[in-house]
Amino acid sequence: MKLLRVGTAGAERPALLDRDGTLRDLSGIVPDIDGELLADASALARVRAAAGAPGVLPALDATGLRIGPPLGRIGKIVCIGLNYHDHAAETGAEIPAEPILFFKAPDTVVGPDDTVLVPRGSRKTDWEVELAVVIGRTARYLETAEEGLAHVAGYATAHDVSEREFQIERGGTWDKGKNCETFNPLGPWLVTADEVPDPQALPLRLWVNGELKQNGTTAEQIFPVGEVVRYLSHFMTLYPGDVINTGTPAGVAMGQPEPKPYLRAGDVVELEVEGLGRQRQELKGA
Repeated sequence: MKLLRVGTAGAERPALLDRDGTLRDLSGIVPDIDGELLADASALARVRAAAGAPGVLPALDATGLRIGPPLGRIGKIVCIGLNYHDHAAETGAEIPAEPILFFKAPDTVVGPDDTVLVPRGSRKTDWEVELAVVIGRTARYLETAEEGLAHVAGYATAHDVSEREFQIERGGTWDKGKNCETFNPLGPWLVTADEVPDPQALPLRLWVNGELKQNGTTAEQIFPVGEVVRYLSHFMTLYPGDVINTGTPAGVAMGQPEPKPYLRAGDVVELEVEGLGRQRQELKGA
């Protein structure tokens, strides 16, 4: 299923994109797309049954309708740094022996086509297309990567916007450059795991002002999805509705020759993970 949330920011309602591309209202079936729904097998079964029955879910007019983040009430966002062989190479970094972790606050999440704000004083705002993993079952001390995959509810396209000066040159942790407002566009859809048979075979692409900058595949991940979930479960409990941003392939501004083409107000970024939908953001000053 392709689950999404539509409407004005803070007042989104649940919806579904059916196999014919028609937007369907789910608000009569479930109150929201969130961790509570993803952990409830009977509620998901009701959604599947309604989606497969003609005339049960009313169609929505998508004209002018904002698409919000596909997941509400996000618990935490755990991010994996330097998780692609080609991205590590372009930045001159050593291949990490274990996953590098940092966090993004849930309030950085915006819709896939919402405005992204360049922070005040920023000189190095960068782009990163990523595969986002959404947890559907509580994960604690998992033993295998297969168990890790079994705890995944679905997948989404994510944009891990980053300010490199804040991240690297201002001391402390990476979090300074990762948590500026609007720095995590998510969606348009949450695609359930049954529709993504191999999360390690997904092309990712990103364009800036129409120019292709990133063109990679999740096959390049150093730590694949199942292993990332397993690993994280030994350091923290993962709950339904938690999100994992799994890293970005080569092609970021930081990895390019001087003068590095960092983002500025007025730029337009478009990105996609194949099968998970496309985003488009215009950048403006904060």
